Amino acid sequence: MTCEARQGPFLVSDDRARLDLGVIHGFLRTAYWSMDVPEDVVKRAIEGSLCFGLFEHDRQVGFARAITDRATYAYLADVFVLPSHRGRGLARWLMECVMAHPDLQGLRRFSLVTRDAHALYRPFGFEALSQPDRYMERFAPDVYARQEAS
Repeated sequence: MTCEARQGPFLVSDDRARLDLGVIHGFLRTAYWSMDVPEDVVKRAIEGSLCFGLFEHDRQVGFARAITDRATYAYLADVFVLPSHRGRGLARWLMECVMAHPDLQGLRRFSLVTRDAHALYRPFGFEALSQPDRYMERFAPDVYARQEAS
């Protein structure tokens, strides 16, 4: 079942069929967290996630995705609003829609990583790790460059 919310000319929808891969990849390949990400990687990431498109009429202007088991855990990723549409409260509204989605209720843990958008996420209950010493990661920041070289 598709979940959608409208606000004037804007729509947030979890219908993957509406997503514009060109817009999403176009933004993500230049974003600090996914620099040079190949289009096929973005496509696979979308296929494995609960995705939210933000549209003005039929044109995609924002995106967010949750990698989740829909029961206990979710990781929020790739949240953006195109520069042409910033400053209108759309990122906050997109986050409201994400956080209200039925498949993301009752989760024990919901995490994300951000360099500079803490103010966007704090009102939704996100805060610094309570026990950072328990978290581990395997981080490969140059993975896309290595894939191109192969």
